[in-house]
Amino acid sequence: MMSIYRKVEGTFGYRQLTLHMCSKLQKPINHKRVQRLMKIKGIQSVIRRKKKKYPRSTPQHVAENLLNRKFQADAPNEKWVTDVTEFKYGHGQKAYLSAILDLHDHSIVSYVLGHSNNNPLVFKTLELALETASGSKPMIHSDRGYQYTSTDFKEKLEAANMKQSMSRVGRCIDNGPMESFWGTLKCEKYYLHKYQTFEQLKDDIVDYIYFYNYERLQKKLHGLSPMEYRAKAA
Repeated sequence: MMSIYRKVEGTFGYRQLTLHMCSKLQKPINHKRVQRLMKIKGIQSVIRRKKKKYPRSTPQHVAENLLNRKFQADAPNEKWVTDVTEFKYGHGQKAYLSAILDLHDHSIVSYVLGHSNNNPLVFKTLELALETASGSKPMIHSDRGYQYTSTDFKEKLEAANMKQSMSRVGRCIDNGPMESFWGTLKCEKYYLHKYQTFEQLKDDIVDYIYFYNYERLQKKLHGLSPMEYRAKAA
């Protein structure tokens, strides 16, 4: 248990520790036992911080909430969710991470880290996702950020024959899986370190997303990592 806890820098709670211990030892372990052991060792998971609220922009285009909180998908590349989040490094400098998550296995399909929260950041993320899932035409859901409500983004989706869905005003839960991933990434990696350079931040984000896709087990995926679940479905 302590070996796993140290590997993830103390970010796992009893649920994640139980999943990983069961997987490594190939035998069932009761989560209550893990809770007791954590209490004995004096360890606990990192508590997530609340997300900041930002002012809304006037949209050029608004789509209906076609996803409607139906966060399950029967196959890969059927439903994607996307968003942009902010990181700080150095002396108040900011970086922005754009990502697309597949609701079938909760894998990160594509991501781009940049210095500006702008259209090119979001457009590049979409282009990478479409390259990764060549021939796919998933629904893509986002909030009403100015990049997603722009006519340019709408045209790119139409060119790819993709349906667009958007959260309702002030309803973060409409994009819950993406919000959940941001919380997990920041809680299990970003908040644990102080980053002096953009390169340091980027290296950790790249490492974490690989870990999340290929090694981090999820109970909702029957104790598999996102890519293990995807491979099994294939």
